[in-house]
Amino acid sequence: MPLIGHQIYNLLNSIYDGHPYKNYNLEKQGEGAFWSGVVNPNRKDDPKANSCDRVPFWVDENDTPDEPMAVSPKVLAEYAYDELPVPGTRISMNPVGKQTVNLDTWVWLDKAKFKPISVTASIPGTGFSATTTAKPLALRIDPGTEDAKLYPASGECPIGEDGSIGAPYSDEKKGEAPPCGLTYLRSTAGTGPHHLQATLTWKITWKSSQGQGGNLPDGTFGNTTDVTVQEHQAVNR
Repeated sequence: MPLIGHQIYNLLNSIYDGHPYKNYNLEKQGEGAFWSGVVNPNRKDDPKANSCDRVPFWVDENDTPDEPMAVSPKVLAEYAYDELPVPGTRISMNPVGKQTVNLDTWVWLDKAKFKPISVTASIPGTGFSATTTAKPLALRIDPGTEDAKLYPASGECPIGEDGSIGAPYSDEKKGEAPPCGLTYLRSTAGTGPHHLQATLTWKITWKSSQGQGGNLPDGTFGNTTDVTVQEHQAVNR
C-alpha cells in the first residue's frame, strides 16, 4: 500500500512514551516529514491494502523513501483517477420518448457536460503532486436488438473536432442520416422495450509536478435506457 507523509511528533511520543521517537528529528521540522502507511478508502478491499505495516519513519525533504510501496508520481496520479467526477453517461435522443419503426433516432451528448475534466492529488508540504485528466473519446451504442441499423455502422460515435459526440436533430437536417444514432426496424409490441446501452470511453492521461507523465487505462462508463418502438399506422383509401 502506498505511503504518504505526515508530521506526527506528538502522536508518536504519546503512543510510544518517547521510545524510540522522543523529539526525533525535531530540529529538522520543515526539512522533512514522517511517513506512514495509509489505506486508500477507494481501494480498501484490495488484497494489498493492509500490506504496509512499517512503523512511521523519517524522510528528509526531496529524498525518495527507501520503501518499495511508497507513493510514486504514477501512484499519486492513480489516486487522482479515483476521484475524477465523471458524469453519468446519459444520452440525448430525438425523437424523445417512444421511437418509430424505420424512423431515424438521433443520439448525442451534451457538449457542455461531457468535456475534459482534471483532478490533482498532492502530498501537503512537499510540493509533490500529480494531475490526472479524463477526456471523452468515443460513444458506443448497443441498440439491444439485432433488428436495428446503426450510424455509424460500427455503433461507435467518435468525438468531433469541436469536442462534440453526435449532434442534435433540427428541421434543417431532415432527410439526413444522423452522425450518431440508430433506426429500429421492428416494434416492441408484445416483446417489451429494448435495452439501449450507451457506453462512453474516456482517455486518461497524467502529469506530475516533477515532469513525469503518461497514460492510464481508458475509463468506460455506461448507462441503459429502455426504449419502446411503435409502428406508424396509416389509412389508405
